[in-house]
Amino acid sequence: MLTEDHQRWGHHSSTGLGFTHHTIVDTHFRACREPYLALLAQAGLQPGWHVLDAGTGTGDFLPAIAQLLGPTGRITALDLAPENASLAASRFPSSQLGLPLDVRQGSVLQLPYPDDSFDAVWCSNTVQYLDDTELATALAEFTRVVRPGGLIAVKDLDAHLITARPSDPYLFTDFFRLAGATPGYARQLLRTRDLYRHLRTAGLTAVHQQAVLIEHHAPLTPDAHTFYTTACTQLAHQARALDLPETWLDYLRSPEDPAHPLNHPDAYISEGNVLATGRVPG
Repeated sequence: MLTEDHQRWGHHSSTGLGFTHHTIVDTHFRACREPYLALLAQAGLQPGWHVLDAGTGTGDFLPAIAQLLGPTGRITALDLAPENASLAASRFPSSQLGLPLDVRQGSVLQLPYPDDSFDAVWCSNTVQYLDDTELATALAEFTRVVRPGGLIAVKDLDAHLITARPSDPYLFTDFFRLAGATPGYARQLLRTRDLYRHLRTAGLTAVHQQAVLIEHHAPLTPDAHTFYTTACTQLAHQARALDLPETWLDYLRSPEDPAHPLNHPDAYISEGNVLATGRVPG
C-alpha cells in the first residue's frame, strides 16, 4: 500500500500515504461535490440498508449516504488513518445523521467485521492506494462482508482525464505515462478505468462501470483553485525531476501569481472519475 514514491506526493496523513491529509481530502471533495454526490446517487444504495463506507476519510459522504438510506438504515464507516476516523465520528454524530453510525479505524485489507454483515459497500477514492494484489484482497474482503446479492460500489479518480488549459494538451498525459511506467501511485491512478475487470475477477456479477469527466472553468471556485494549484505543484516537482518540459515551471508559481496557468482568464482543468458496481453472487 505504501510505495516509495508516496513521499513525493506530499499531504500525508499518519498512514504516510500521499494526498490523504484531511485538509486536502476535504478540499478536493468540496471542489467536486456535485459530481461526486451524483455518482453516489447512481450507485444503487437503498433505504433501510446497512452500508459500509470503506475508506471514509473524514466522512464527507456520510450525510449523503444517510439521506439515501433514511432513518431505518445504518452506516458503518472505516478509515486507515485514526485521526481521520476520529474526525468523521466527531463531525457526524448519529443524532445529526438521523440513523445509527459506527466509525472505527481499520484497513480494507482486513475488515474487522463478520461475514455477511452489510447490504452494500461504498468505497470512494481509496483503491487508488492499493497495488493489484492489494486490490484483489480488498475486493475479496468486501465480498466476504456483504450478504449474497448485496452491492459493492467503488468510485475513484481516473488520471487519464487530467488536463489543463492554457497548456500543452499532452503535458499531464506525458507525465502520467512516464511516472506510471514503474509500480507506484501514478500507475494505480491510471488503473481506474480497468476496475470493471477487477470486480469480475473477484467473482462479482452484474458488473457495471461508468466514467465521468469533472471540469472546472475560470474563475475556479476557491476550493477548486486551492486543490488544483496544490496538486499541480506536486506534479510539477515530480515532472521536473523526470526531465519533462520547462512548461511545468509555470505550475510552480505562487497560486496568487497572475501568470499561473490556473489564474488565466481562460483557465480550465479536468479530472476523470469512475464508478464501478457489482453484486455479490448468491
